[in-house]
Amino acid sequence: MTRFLARLGLPTPELRAWAMYDWANSAFWSTIVTAVFPAFFGSYAAAGMNSIESTSRFAWGTTAALTIVALTAPVLGALADHRPLKKRLLFVFLAIGVTATLLMATIGRGQWLYALVLFMVANIGVASTLVFYDSLLPHIAAPDEVDRASTAGFAIGFTGGGILLLINLAWILKPALFGLPDATAAVRLTFVSVGVWWLLFSLPLFRRVPEPPVRLAALHASGAGLAVAAAVASWKTFRELRRNRNAFLMLLAFLLYNDGIQTIIRMSSIYGAEIGIDQNAQIAAFVMVQFVGVPCSFAFGAVAARIGAKTAIFFALAVYVSISVLGYFMSAAWHFFALAFLVGLVQGGSQALSRSLFARMTPPAKSSEYFSFFAVFEKFAGIFGPLLFGASVMLFQSSRAAILSVIVFFVTGAIVLAFVDVETGEATARQTGSPHGS
Repeated sequence: MTRFLARLGLPTPELRAWAMYDWANSAFWSTIVTAVFPAFFGSYAAAGMNSIESTSRFAWGTTAALTIVALTAPVLGALADHRPLKKRLLFVFLAIGVTATLLMATIGRGQWLYALVLFMVANIGVASTLVFYDSLLPHIAAPDEVDRASTAGFAIGFTGGGILLLINLAWILKPALFGLPDATAAVRLTFVSVGVWWLLFSLPLFRRVPEPPVRLAALHASGAGLAVAAAVASWKTFRELRRNRNAFLMLLAFLLYNDGIQTIIRMSSIYGAEIGIDQNAQIAAFVMVQFVGVPCSFAFGAVAARIGAKTAIFFALAVYVSISVLGYFMSAAWHFFALAFLVGLVQGGSQALSRSLFARMTPPAKSSEYFSFFAVFEKFAGIFGPLLFGASVMLFQSSRAAILSVIVFFVTGAIVLAFVDVETGEATARQTGSPHGS
């Protein structure tokens, strides 16, 4: 098994333990964000509310949660680079996210505000953990291992998220078979299962991945003063990042095209429900995405080794444009399955290679700060897409126009990505980030 995992891009115990966090948190993305919670929110938590109103409120809640992450991530990233706190902060936000997820089982019919608050808090928790999780990668992977390790992590994540989602689907479709009174009780159990799964499979990271040594000058402050000092440090890093032209262009490209990706991920379930796709068919399609994503994520890692990560991302963006066009005309369940297959083909690879491409242009001494800005740009991508989606729904009283509108994000993102010189960006990273501070 060890040799097999090494061939897949995870040759060391530290990398394998690191990748297990993808397995752990992917259950949240597959069940809560994508497959189950959006439909549960629209049909149960927002019972009595028309679909247009519930869709727009769900979109606004998503926007608010991701805005909070975007505003706090740079300060937290600076703090984690100047003090040995990466794993500790990861655990704090893990606990916040897991607690909110477990509490989702207590949502009552019509309690849309309570449901939305829990969803927002859980999103803040999981998104914040990724700032520190992603920043660990440059410390435990050699430069020539980063692309394959990142895609292997996403593949393992698809596997874990898919397995739990498959179990959740069985509960929801056949609740009596598992001693559950009805589908609503089954949905509540899925929320509990996600919280437990997320926490349990996070443990290898905390046990096996070492806290990276601090290479920057410590922030000599406490309380509010520490937050101010971290904010000042993050601002200095941002100014430095802007001078690192290729890393900054990579962030801009990622901001644009990931806006389209996140919109499709987050709004597909509620969009499918609006046009009449049965919830069980949707969940089955999302299960398919998870398992199609496993070999395709590994394949993207192998392809990137041959043609380069940037070229592989271009291919993924072309597929996403096709998904947007086909989604506009979607009207039957089989259409939803076809689009789900296409999403599974490129979702893991495009995101994993974006992470690894940026990691290669990141100075190890400032990995958390750089990845905090990666998180900022990623979350702003998650803000603009649902914001546009919600506005389009309100304006046109339909989600179809919003599905087409995301094409602009893929096209403009590809244009900016074309100007990224990866080799120059890597050379700049090697020269940046003195251990004595910036």
